[in-house]
Amino acid sequence: MNIESRIQELGHALPEAPAPAGSYVNCVRSGNLLFLAGGIPPLDDETYKGKVPTDTSLETAQEAARLITLNRLAVVKAEIGDLDKVTRIVNVGGFVNSEPDFYQHPAVINGCSDLLVEIFGDKGVHSRTAMGAAALPLNVSVEINMIVEVE
Repeated sequence: MNIESRIQELGHALPEAPAPAGSYVNCVRSGNLLFLAGGIPPLDDETYKGKVPTDTSLETAQEAARLITLNRLAVVKAEIGDLDKVTRIVNVGGFVNSEPDFYQHPAVINGCSDLLVEIFGDKGVHSRTAMGAAALPLNVSVEINMIVEVE
């Protein structure tokens, strides 16, 4: 199955890969592994900013995680040219800008994890960290990085 067709079939669109917002690169390749820098949700929408659940609901933070996932896949495509060359999503690191008494970080990052499995099937099953943070860059609600194995 063509991965980009699957993304469209699921009702999503792959964005253009964003330029890095600092002194780093979006992706470093070592052998067959791609180490992706942390991605954040679109900055032009205040919906995805602030602390979960006070400023941003759990459901909105999950949507932010899905948008970041598509953003990170755009980086993979820019690096290797074709998402069909992905052989495995190895690891996801998820960070949630949350209140000290919020404990549903895994539920937020499930927005990413579930989408990866919907897109890639068994190749999308991965190990993961989901944790809270006192603050995230530019006050976004979620940041996600990944390690992806490719051909």
